[in-house]
Amino acid sequence: MQPMSRSQILLVLGVTAIVLLGIAKTWTYFGAVQILRVFWNPVDALWGLGLSVGITIASTIIYTLWDDYRKSADYYLDLILRPLALPDLIWIGLLPGLSEELLFRGVMLPEFGLDWVGVVLSSLCFGAMHLSSLKQWSYVMWAAFIGAVFAWSALISGNLLVPIVAHIFTNLISAIVWKIRQPSPAS
Repeated sequence: MQPMSRSQILLVLGVTAIVLLGIAKTWTYFGAVQILRVFWNPVDALWGLGLSVGITIASTIIYTLWDDYRKSADYYLDLILRPLALPDLIWIGLLPGLSEELLFRGVMLPEFGLDWVGVVLSSLCFGAMHLSSLKQWSYVMWAAFIGAVFAWSALISGNLLVPIVAHIFTNLISAIVWKIRQPSPAS
């Protein structure tokens, strides 16, 4: 893939979020699926925050220990994050966190089944969406695993808010940490 500019990345993020939301809305319109509920509950929001911290720690450990994952993550994150400024990273958290959770856990999970089958199928679809090249297999595996964690959190809590908060903050924390660790461009 060719590197994109800041504007192109922000545009792709926005368009992707709209497309995923459109797919979710179309699926619920034509299908008999009942979307997973989202409701405000401070305990569930805190659970989502705690889950994001746990995922970020696990990702850091895997990044340190697994060379293929580190290379894959660096390739993917460099492509997406390098052109962005720190304030832009809010969109890396919000847009995928909302649109992907609505589609993969809000619509697909209930459609495929509120059980281990639904968890596996929706998570595999989530992982596959993160495939940008065949060299990205380790990143896709990690995304599928995290998709399963998000799905289980939705099932256990009965509230889509938990994986939404977890997804937003996992993306945001990971992006900020990655961005800060990168060397500044030479002047």
